[in-house]
Amino acid sequence: MANHQPLLLNGVPGSPYTRKMVALLRYRHIAYRLVPSSTGVPGLPTAKPHLLPTFYLPGSDGAVQAVTDSTPLIRRFEAEHTGRHVLPTEPALAFVDALLEDFADEWLTKAMFHYRWTYAADINKAKGILASWLAHPLSDAALQQYADMVADRQIPRLRYVGSNPSTQPVIEAGYRRVLTLLEDHLRTHRFLMGHRPGASDFGFYGQLTQLVQFDPTPMAVAVAHAPRVCGWVAVTEDLSGLEPTDGDWLAATALPDTLRSLLAEVGQLYVPLLLANASALEAGQTELQTHVKGAVWVQQTFAYQAKCLAWLRRDYAALPPQARATVDRILAGTGCEALFEGQS
Repeated sequence: MANHQPLLLNGVPGSPYTRKMVALLRYRHIAYRLVPSSTGVPGLPTAKPHLLPTFYLPGSDGAVQAVTDSTPLIRRFEAEHTGRHVLPTEPALAFVDALLEDFADEWLTKAMFHYRWTYAADINKAKGILASWLAHPLSDAALQQYADMVADRQIPRLRYVGSNPSTQPVIEAGYRRVLTLLEDHLRTHRFLMGHRPGASDFGFYGQLTQLVQFDPTPMAVAVAHAPRVCGWVAVTEDLSGLEPTDGDWLAATALPDTLRSLLAEVGQLYVPLLLANASALEAGQTELQTHVKGAVWVQQTFAYQAKCLAWLRRDYAALPPQARATVDRILAGTGCEALFEGQS
């Protein structure tokens, strides 16, 4: 690895994206310094919007910038740090990896946020512990005050992820199916991308640190039905001792049925939302309505997920012809192909 100063980042354990990036840095042997705070680092720029994790990196003019988006950050670090890469070298497999990473970051987080701020046991656990991650000690009274503030701020935000009484059965059934599909895959493979992790592995890991290790309601589901997933999350926290080889990647031309089944779940749970969100935004609407697994889904539009769709379409269009043909064969019948219909 090239000689770099340790990366400086700010984040807390309750952020799945912080956990995603810290695990990735450990695996890639990239030196870092973590400032465990939810309020930023004094004297450094504030991220806009204020998201976690926040890295402090030089911009094009050399000035330090606060950078938060995990997906572009992974790709930046791939270019800036050599060895132990997480983006597959085969273009078709790299595309599948990116699609699964996006699903984890943008759909599985719905389940994470839903469980944490819907059920009383989860709310009561989360609000006190999340409040305790401030950068200074708190009295009991102050901790209770901050805990109530956290819950009062987060619970109304359920509408942003589409969590409401109508969508609750869809979210929870989808979470259980994803656990089952991951459990099936882990019977024969160490990671989503084979016997070494891709970006998608760290995307799933980040969300699952909360769902299977922190929040009581989804954790109970995972412990009962997906013991391999629970174990995998614990191991993926620190893969610094793993020694990957180029032969550890899956072959895109021979993906296992377990991964195709997971892609079919992406096609049913996430693709309708991406397409409906893009259409609603294009029409100037503030709310999207579609059907997911036969149920009506209504939520506020989300500009960031329109960017996610644009990035996936950009990457699809950039595939070499043979790789694109491979991707088309992989996605055929999964529902994911709808994202790229009419794309040249």
